[in-house]
This record gives sequence, C-alpha cells and structure tokens, in this order.
Amino acid sequence: MGIFSTLKEKLSGPKYDEMEKETEYVELENDNEAVRSKVIVRPFLLDAFDDVKPVLDSLREGYTIALVNIRPLKDKDLVELKRAINKLKKTTDAIEGEIAGFGEDFLVVTPSFASIYRSKQMKAVHSDEPRVELAE
Repeated sequence: MGIFSTLKEKLSGPKYDEMEKETEYVELENDNEAVRSKVIVRPFLLDAFDDVKPVLDSLREGYTIALVNIRPLKDKDLVELKRAINKLKKTTDAIEGEIAGFGEDFLVVTPSFASIYRSKQMKAVHSDEPRVELAE
C-alpha cells in the first residue's frame, strides 16, 4: 500500500497549501502602445475648409473623439461648411465611426469603438432650431 500512496501523491499534483506558497508574479513591460491607446477627446475649430485636415488625420489614428466647432465657417461660407461636413462624413464612414450635430455649432465625430447616444427627447428639443443637416 505504501507504493500506491506514494504514486498517488506524485500523480495528483501539489496540494492547495503548497500552491499558495509557490505564487509567482510576472512583471510586464510598459510599452508605448498602452499609452498610445488612450482615448483623447480633442476640440477643433473650423475657420476654413482646410482646417478639416487635422481633424481627419486625428480620426484616422483611431484614438480621437473630435469635438468640432463649425461656427466660424458657418458664419463665413455655408458652401464650404457643407464641403467640410461631407469630407468629415466620408472619413467617418471609412473608419466605421459616427458623426452627429451637437447643438447648433458643434459636431461630434467618434471612431468605430465609440457610439453617440441619440434619444427622441434630444431630437424633439432641437427640432425647432435651425441647424446644418448632415447628408445621410
């Protein structure tokens, strides 16, 4: 019986108390990718059509939620504003993100991992206000 007991102990593995004593920790390296993957909420100001390029570049990186103030371009030139919004919309579709108006003067543009909350109440509140419509 002594042989079977010894064999059973060796095959059954360590006991629970022995496992607690042998806890080891593995130290992970802190690489720049973890720091880079942090989401940034970044404001932008559209004063001219060319100001849309930094917004697009940030969105393509994939870690930026853009808050775009369209008021200056809206006051200057509605045609250029529509061009800029269409450019933003095409890029947003390409990165599978979302774009929405936020009040009268702002757009919110998110990458694919974020979504914009839309409710019927918000649509009802803003339905009487004049605003720039996004092409669907």
